[in-house]
Amino acid sequence: MQLIDAKKQFVQAWGALGSQWGINKTMAQIHALMMLSNEPLSTEDIMEQLSISRGNANMNIRELTDWGLVSKVFKAGERRDYFVGEKDVWKIAKQVAKIRKTRELDPILNLLNSIKNLDDSSKSEEVKHFQKMVDDVHKLATNVDRLIEGIFKAEQNWFWDKVLKLFAKH
Repeated sequence: MQLIDAKKQFVQAWGALGSQWGINKTMAQIHALMMLSNEPLSTEDIMEQLSISRGNANMNIRELTDWGLVSKVFKAGERRDYFVGEKDVWKIAKQVAKIRKTRELDPILNLLNSIKNLDDSSKSEEVKHFQKMVDDVHKLATNVDRLIEGIFKAEQNWFWDKVLKLFAKH
């Protein structure tokens, strides 16, 4: 397989994977292009390689920048904006997890905290069941939150060492 074909396949696969992270396909494809490029890319480079509009490219570059996965760089003598993508896959995984935690886990934890103590003195079976389910989901979400926070603080070697030990025991 030629390099150009391999890059195209990677960009397509990364785009499909992006939807699993909660981002759109084009955003993930732009990120893949930037990861694979050893030179900064302009908006025009991205538009040409992915056959997308300027608006689509700009919107997704802005979102990737907001996610902390892309940075703008300046090239001396150039009027165009150029961008580079984060290339450290550990940093990418941690950043995606951080954004998803902020957007998905934190709101549910806030909701669960606000509803777990009902002002219902009837203690009916329905109230008991509700409180038990909310408490169980809250415990799970809190444990996931702690795990994610631990991953944020962990170094890559420590993390993989722990994961490998976990699976080696079984």
